[in-house]
Amino acid sequence: GTRKKAACPGLGLFYTILSAFLFSVASLFLKKIEDVHSVEVSAFRCVFQMAFVLPGLIYYKTGFLGPKGKRIFLFFRGFLGSTAMVLLYYAYQVMPLADATVITFTSPVFTSLLAWIFLKEKYSLWDLLFTLFAITGVILIARPPFLFGSRVTGIEGSYTDHLKGTIAAIASTLSAASTIVILRKVGKSVHYFLSIWYYAVIGLIGCVIALFVLNEWRLPYCGRDRVFLILIGLLGLGGQIFLTKALQIEKAGPVSIMKTMDVVFAFILQVLFLNHLPTWWTVGGALCVVASSSGTAIRKWRHSVRKAKQREI
Repeated sequence: GTRKKAACPGLGLFYTILSAFLFSVASLFLKKIEDVHSVEVSAFRCVFQMAFVLPGLIYYKTGFLGPKGKRIFLFFRGFLGSTAMVLLYYAYQVMPLADATVITFTSPVFTSLLAWIFLKEKYSLWDLLFTLFAITGVILIARPPFLFGSRVTGIEGSYTDHLKGTIAAIASTLSAASTIVILRKVGKSVHYFLSIWYYAVIGLIGCVIALFVLNEWRLPYCGRDRVFLILIGLLGLGGQIFLTKALQIEKAGPVSIMKTMDVVFAFILQVLFLNHLPTWWTVGGALCVVASSSGTAIRKWRHSVRKAKQREI
């Protein structure tokens, strides 16, 4: 189909930068919250998602379950998407903000790999090279002692927590990549609002069950932390809206490249508000990951442009 042109040049890229900024500020507030489990923060985020999506479901008359043949895919989309959110929030809490953000940018690389395995999409030597770059970046951030020695600097807290955060961030990235593969499988047969609805409902149910099992359900004692919880929900929702609007008026390739501003904002906010200077290992890992994700996005963009020209011919 045809894509509507932006009202002014670069508007879609501006929306992408704004989305990246909102997501980064939400992550900063998450670091500032004290004594609130990442699962509880995720539950609040799911409540805000449900409140936003419910009017859309009613307006577009999509129903709450979706087509019968697609419900199993929607369930796994919701389960994997909410799992990715919980794991990412945990990673933000136990490791430096910039480190966790950089690891999440390996998602496009792993998406290409999973799409090759499950959707039989093309996977070239370039894709393999970008995957190796991404893995190198993660290793530079994790800095395992068997490669870098027992004295690991530039981390928050103990190295055990840093390693747990790294594993959680990688698992979150794999879950997010799996979600994208499922959405590609479903295609346009399911409305976007219905996909978010499954994400929010299944995520909320899972978070509530986990909180009771872990016995971690409690409201923050401090009024400031309660405000932060509300702002995390609003900023996350705003970031999702602006990212969606950007993809509606701009090609996916430029949006994916511009979304690397998440990393820039994470570094700036970490230095200004958390007083934590990133190490050169983190900077090197960030460059590897951003190069791999940008390279993957550019290749996909060129491929889509080439296919569009072939259809015109």
